Amino acid sequence: MQYKDYYEILGVKREATDAEIKSAYRKLARKYHPDVNKTKEAEAKFKDINEAYEVLSDKQKRSRYDSLGSNWQGGAEYTPPPGFENFGFGGFQNGGFQQFEFGSGEMGGFSDFFSSLFGDMMAQGGGYTQGQQFGGFDFSERPKRRTSRRTAMENAPDLDITKNLNITVNDLMSGKTIPVTYTEMSKCTQCNGGGYCPTCGGTGYISTPRTIKVKLPKNAMPGQKIRVKGEGKADAYGHKGDLYLIIAIKDSEYEADGTDLVKYVEITPAQAVLGTKKEISTPHGKITITIPEKTSSGQTLRLKKLGLPDKNNGFGNLNVKIKIVIPKNLTNEQIDLYKKLAQLDG
Repeated sequence: MQYKDYYEILGVKREATDAEIKSAYRKLARKYHPDVNKTKEAEAKFKDINEAYEVLSDKQKRSRYDSLGSNWQGGAEYTPPPGFENFGFGGFQNGGFQQFEFGSGEMGGFSDFFSSLFGDMMAQGGGYTQGQQFGGFDFSERPKRRTSRRTAMENAPDLDITKNLNITVNDLMSGKTIPVTYTEMSKCTQCNGGGYCPTCGGTGYISTPRTIKVKLPKNAMPGQKIRVKGEGKADAYGHKGDLYLIIAIKDSEYEADGTDLVKYVEITPAQAVLGTKKEISTPHGKITITIPEKTSSGQTLRLKKLGLPDKNNGFGNLNVKIKIVIPKNLTNEQIDLYKKLAQLDG
């Protein structure tokens, strides 16, 4: 049989720490997982990675493996040490000993090289047990069928992210590309959230700020959910969820009421009494409005179809609210005129 260099398979040195071995394993598992990597070599590579991790992550197995020495070359012919040749294990059945080669046939989990070295350890541990896991694989008395893609998706953690996207009316109407900043939470690859960890502080999670550019769809509406594919959270196998952005209007010039907008326009007392014309900006461009005479503060002028897009490919209204303000820098002449008006009112 061929010797397997587990350190070379994981790409680590023989003196690698447990943390380094674990980190290397996770990176390779993400790269060669069959659900991610569809190449023919991926499945075999994935099995080698799991077998290497099964040995190097276990102190007893690693110690026995290291006792072989460091002069072996990957792929070289290897003869098992005395007492391990053709070792088989299993369970008693009908008073006899039912044997099968570990790593052979349908089981296919580990290689003959592995079984020649660690078959006794697995047998002493009770052989295969229901649901026992080795190196990330799940073994039972009989090989399990691969979990269906639908079942896997149902049991998978939620990798999607949903957040509000606060934008201005002009951003929405222009349909331009805007930067979106959000925090991505991911599991710490250096620990399991226990004790002190310089990477995550022992929380088990790492928060990473991200900024992406999002192109707003034409005639998007407040409350609409925009999907940004592949910008969600990632799991240990490299699967990524989606980012969902819910449009919300945050604007200093307009107030949003569904697809209608409210805009305040200031006029002087004289303009309110006598009426006036004013040029104002709208989401659809600048227009000139006529404010009739004797207009009171708080009065609303409704401008049809100058609001936000609606679901019927139309637009809401722009409601202009009048606000009467007193000029701050009044001349003495103006003040005298107000005094005369006050006498007339009295």
